[in-house]
Amino acid sequence: MNVEPGTYKLTAKAPGFVPVRMALEVADQTVNVSLQFQKLSSTEQRVTVRASVAPLLAPDPSARTIEHDEALDANPGRPGAPISIPGLPIETASGGIKAPQYFAPGVAGDHGEPIAQYFQIGNFLYPNNLPANAHGNGYSDPNILIPPVIEAVEVDGGAFNVREGDHSVDLAATYIPSPRLEPFAELTGDDRDLDFIGGLSPQNSSVNEWLAIEIAFGNGFLKRLEHRHQYKLNGFREFKAGRHDISVFGIGYYGFSRIPGLIPMDARVPDDTIDDRQLDRTDTLLGVASDTWQFSGSSQFLLSGFFRDYGLTLRSNFGDGLIQQSESRTVAGGEGAYLARLGHGFSLLAGTDLRRDAPRNLDLKHLNGAGLFAPVTSNNFTFGFAEPFVSLNGSLTRFIRFDAGIRQEELTFNNQDLLAPADSFQKWNSLSLPKATLTFLPPEDAPLPSLSLSAGEAFHTDDPRISTDAASPGPPTLVTTSRAYRATLQKKVGSTDFRLILIRVANSEELANIDPDTGLQQFVGPSLNHALTAAIQHDFSRGSVEVSFSRADARDRLTGQPVPEAPRLIWDATGHWDRLPLRLRGLGEFEYVGAKPLGDGFVGVPVREFRGALYRNLWQDRMQVGLNFMIASGYTGQTLETLALPGEGSPFERIVGVPLKSYVTLSWTYHFRRNPLLPAR
Repeated sequence: MNVEPGTYKLTAKAPGFVPVRMALEVADQTVNVSLQFQKLSSTEQRVTVRASVAPLLAPDPSARTIEHDEALDANPGRPGAPISIPGLPIETASGGIKAPQYFAPGVAGDHGEPIAQYFQIGNFLYPNNLPANAHGNGYSDPNILIPPVIEAVEVDGGAFNVREGDHSVDLAATYIPSPRLEPFAELTGDDRDLDFIGGLSPQNSSVNEWLAIEIAFGNGFLKRLEHRHQYKLNGFREFKAGRHDISVFGIGYYGFSRIPGLIPMDARVPDDTIDDRQLDRTDTLLGVASDTWQFSGSSQFLLSGFFRDYGLTLRSNFGDGLIQQSESRTVAGGEGAYLARLGHGFSLLAGTDLRRDAPRNLDLKHLNGAGLFAPVTSNNFTFGFAEPFVSLNGSLTRFIRFDAGIRQEELTFNNQDLLAPADSFQKWNSLSLPKATLTFLPPEDAPLPSLSLSAGEAFHTDDPRISTDAASPGPPTLVTTSRAYRATLQKKVGSTDFRLILIRVANSEELANIDPDTGLQQFVGPSLNHALTAAIQHDFSRGSVEVSFSRADARDRLTGQPVPEAPRLIWDATGHWDRLPLRLRGLGEFEYVGAKPLGDGFVGVPVREFRGALYRNLWQDRMQVGLNFMIASGYTGQTLETLALPGEGSPFERIVGVPLKSYVTLSWTYHFRRNPLLPAR
């Protein structure tokens, strides 16, 4: 198999044996790999080996791939992010089916502006962020994915890969669907929630193809019953036609929930909600196609396209009365790229991303005294993206590698203000984003770690609604730029991997966050984030353990005040064990997020979560029973709102959030035929 030079993570799995995982250095010579499997039970004849994509397509040396069978389901049987990523807290702003967001050290990701999300279909990265979304600018919802169909999640720094564009400032998370899914049925539930998942695939097909469905009902764990129901359909087909490797992926989704919403942390409220009329209704239809055309032995064309139809109705109360946010949008685009090995250890990637994002009837309405929703803002937007990029990757010597590229952004904005036509406008922005990484590799017998130095410029689009913020009068900023630097030290000693990452990200002045009660932009000053992450991971014959520590300092450069809602301290300990007593398989994670400054002198409360799962295979591995639990304290979505409860008089500013609840959930899974390719989960 011809692959690009670089560092790969090799994973080999066979039912009946302990998975083998190893780091693999590939240079310009033949590499022979010897794999030794430790037997668990019966012998199987087929083995699956998975390696990451070429370094030119994923050049960030700090990138990590989280295998689903090694990670915990973040929300088993409930909506939210499907996989828990070690060291990256997940928060939701008000519960229910509202889109969950990842947070990074020093980065408040609640509205998704600085954190990108992708689905990797073939070699194409489908962008899942939605600019100017009614939920918040840049929101990305992984809840539309069915958890068992995800093979892995890859995370990187966001700013150092020319393939990643809008919102890839501090972090990018890429979900990778599994190429193979054997028929199964899974039932997960507790006294408040019930979730059914089923998967189908042809028995003797020569191509990888599957179809999965999920039907979920539930009320959550707060006193306010959610009356939630969700319906998901995910499908995948991967096949070869001559020199073409073609992947097709599709999603259909509908969800409804009576969200509890944010509540004060300093006072009890009836039924854990300040307004039982709050709700969220979302639907999505998505199709993605990708073609890797092996043009010659040393070159490929990467061709792709996608279309998405999206709708949202959201009713919330942030203390200023019930509001309704709604929108419908279509998104279409694709990518054409050329990948070639040039010889002497060099590779070239050149291509263009095209995208048109058209939110329509993006409305904010307030409930008035007559019981009617009166419009506050109403806009039609059209975003146009034309994004050519080029990157060169190679080895300068045996001990020095580099990746250098540039991404050109040609952006068009069309804002049609339906209530104030004078505020309508059409604008065009152009910016160049250079990105580079230099890696120093010590000799194999040296005790020194590898050192990678990365620098890159990134951006995210702002919501183009006109601001009335007196702190920054005038037209809105449409593009927020940033400059990121990262140093990564890595060393593997035996089965133990050590990582140390230093980060500096400077963001420009912007009008970005949208006030939920007015629908208009709020001024956000220029900010600077310094963060350090240290992690140790050890693989052993029966599993692995990883411990990470992150510390950050994020401040407004004009006032010197801390950036509100950005986590400063994150502890995470994760482990999985394949052979516990009674033939159990276990996974566990403890996460601690220190108290976050929330602005105006307010400080939140720490969040502690201990997640765990125990699984037991039965009936020759065709059946599996499991127990999932979380022991939690604290609040998710901590922020400030000005509100008054009945009997309190005038409203005042206070801390609000959604209380975290502990739970225990049971699951049952049946495989209709024994899976020869994937280990039982």
